[in-house]
Amino acid sequence: MNTEKAYAYYLDQQDDLKNFRNEFYIPDKTIYFDGNSLGLLSKRAEQAVEAILSSWKRYAIDGWSEGAHPWYYFSEKLGALSAPLVGANPEEVIVTGSTTTNLHQLVASFYKPQGKKTKILADELNFPSDIYALKSQLQLKGYDSSHLIQVQSQDGNTLDTQSIIEAMTDEVALIVLPGVLYRSGQILDMKVLTKEAHKRGILIGFDLCHSIGSIPHYLSDWGVDFAFWCNYKHLNGGPGSVAGLYVNKKHFGKEPGLAGWFSSDKEKQFDMEHTLTPADNSGAYQIGTPHLLSAAPLLGALELFQEAGIKQIREKSLHLTNYLMELLEAELSGYGFTIANPIDDETRGGHVFLEHKEAARICKALKVDSVVPDFRTPNGIRLAPVALYNTFEEVWQTVKILKVIMDEERYKEFENKRGVIA
Repeated sequence: MNTEKAYAYYLDQQDDLKNFRNEFYIPDKTIYFDGNSLGLLSKRAEQAVEAILSSWKRYAIDGWSEGAHPWYYFSEKLGALSAPLVGANPEEVIVTGSTTTNLHQLVASFYKPQGKKTKILADELNFPSDIYALKSQLQLKGYDSSHLIQVQSQDGNTLDTQSIIEAMTDEVALIVLPGVLYRSGQILDMKVLTKEAHKRGILIGFDLCHSIGSIPHYLSDWGVDFAFWCNYKHLNGGPGSVAGLYVNKKHFGKEPGLAGWFSSDKEKQFDMEHTLTPADNSGAYQIGTPHLLSAAPLLGALELFQEAGIKQIREKSLHLTNYLMELLEAELSGYGFTIANPIDDETRGGHVFLEHKEAARICKALKVDSVVPDFRTPNGIRLAPVALYNTFEEVWQTVKILKVIMDEERYKEFENKRGVIA
């Protein structure tokens, strides 16, 4: 293993995506490794917001139908730009709502308990918001939380594919799982899980919050029924960015579980009828009017993904995380760190997950030294070198800084307790 700084510099020189870093606003003298929580602002995203503001200024209400980006069709336009990132047809993707409101919409639409098929299958490692939503949907159907099956982890960080399949009993009506686990970064085998669910007559959907923009997907080829995600992590859509959802075209023509103004067929919407004619595409799963100023950054952000290509992004991401893990092993073996993410390329997402008993205070020490990590209770450190704007030299510097923190015990200056926002 070459641990010299010159090697990191060499890797950066060979990087085909290196020029994309110039598209982003990088915090001054900071190594930002938290792009899996909130991606950085790009110049294109900033320009896109200015363009939508300008259309409001120029056209007023006519902005719905006039200008370069008519607002009435803006969600569909962004959906079409997002579709290649999830392996979908343009009409199968819509940018709308938030992650959790989209999950509520999809469960309300696809959870149809009948007879003994009344249960929802999830997992114990999923992000809490998904579990809150699933329990809420069960309650609305008159069921308690005993109807939510959560597959258990054998090691506290990863899920076993076979264990998930074994939990697909004849009592399960719907399955909702993450594409990538938010803590450990494990990629679930969405293709196999979808195939096994459908063998048993179960609909299945995935939360792609930590996978979209980080790994390629092939949702339509896999036959996934639905998916949902936020756009502010790897996709750099900005804080509170409008989210996205996917519905397989085989489900088109059905009424959404939660109908609203923008669920309508666009040709019929302004007929003002009190009987909904739903859109014949994923647009049917919108509820309210698009939040234009929160969706606008995506127009510019997604252009960068079009230019870079998700396969090239994934290739560099794997190279970055492999390099980070190799340096950690070479420089910090014996310091109490455990690499708790999958090691192999096939099942590792876009970040490295370290466990250490002093994790909270180590994260605080890293931030003082201008490295931005992410703490996950009780003892996790997530480091996400993002392919579009992070460098191999930053990976090298981070490991050197971390070693100094441990050697000099700088972390002891801080309380081993998370902040209000971790």
